[in-house]
Amino acid sequence: MSKLLNMIGGLALIAPLMYMFLTHEILRNNTMIQMSILLSIVGYFVTLFMIPSIKGLCEGAGLWGKDLNKGEAGQKMKIPESLGIVPGVVYIVCVCFLQEMFQDKTQHDLYIAGLFCTCFMLFLGFADDVLELRWRYKLILPTLASLPLLTTYSGLTAVVIPKPLRAFEFFQSIATTIGDNIWMLELGILYKVYMLLVSVFCTNTINILAGINGLEVGQSVVIGLSILLHNFIEFEAGNEQHLFSIVCIIPFIAVSFGLLYYNWYPSEVFVGDTFTYFAGMTLAVTGIMGHFSKTLMLFLIPQWLNFLISLPQLFKIIPCPRHRIPKFNQQTGLLESSKNWTLLNLILEITGPLKESTLTYIMIVFQVLCCALGFYIRYIYSTYYYD
Repeated sequence: MSKLLNMIGGLALIAPLMYMFLTHEILRNNTMIQMSILLSIVGYFVTLFMIPSIKGLCEGAGLWGKDLNKGEAGQKMKIPESLGIVPGVVYIVCVCFLQEMFQDKTQHDLYIAGLFCTCFMLFLGFADDVLELRWRYKLILPTLASLPLLTTYSGLTAVVIPKPLRAFEFFQSIATTIGDNIWMLELGILYKVYMLLVSVFCTNTINILAGINGLEVGQSVVIGLSILLHNFIEFEAGNEQHLFSIVCIIPFIAVSFGLLYYNWYPSEVFVGDTFTYFAGMTLAVTGIMGHFSKTLMLFLIPQWLNFLISLPQLFKIIPCPRHRIPKFNQQTGLLESSKNWTLLNLILEITGPLKESTLTYIMIVFQVLCCALGFYIRYIYSTYYYD
């Protein structure tokens, strides 16, 4: 019952945003967005009802784990793992139906390329859960998965030069001016390299900020909602390229909410690398195809912090165990810092021991605040540096 109340509370928090979105004139006049919402509602309920059946199959196939944050009680329970496969497959089915609505061949090709990237990473995540792939493969395979997106990308490969840099003679010599105020720097192939790095980072970053019930899916939902709001603002301003991102992110949010019901504390299922890779690539695809990859990076501030904190262990400068999650104190029933270099352990160092559910709430609220900061930087602070 407490889990149901938590989900209802979460839906109530986003209700004002969804009401504004659903009642807006743009929605009433756009069949593609209407269809995306309809399929998303269906996808949410399909995910919700399929997981109880699939989790038994996963456990029977040996895809299960122990909840290390529950002490001896958690060690005795088998928690089905890799249940990210359910929302992933449902999402792909939803967007397959939507792709028929893209009449323009270029848009259709881009859509199919993005769908292929997401499908490939879903497969890789499931393979990782089964085969426990080495880290070097986790860097190489997302690179290969991103190639269809890069080869079909036909948008701008130039960036706007910030105002402070325009005073330097070097930038004056290489910039292309559009009108009196817009200075562009053509990056060419380097821009596609940047897109590749965005894909690899997004795919892995949610995977390494994990380890407590509800965190992987919760942060993905918050980022997805932020992307939806940003796209809505830009689409209303007449930027048509954001339509692709809107119709792709709505089903993702819906199926993730379906999974979150079972993954929220106390978790009935584990999402596995299947979900984290699927979620990361979906966010990357929507950001790249919507031409707002820099804004996407602003929504990933907690993930950047966790990545930077983790670097000494990721590069083996400091010993890196397989599990870097906080440790459970059997006497107090609280999570304590395990001294590993992660954002979760840093928060526990600052706050002291916490309940797992409390730590999850803190992380989700922190993600919301960082996304709000991202909006401030994008729409207010950036005006001092860009026209």
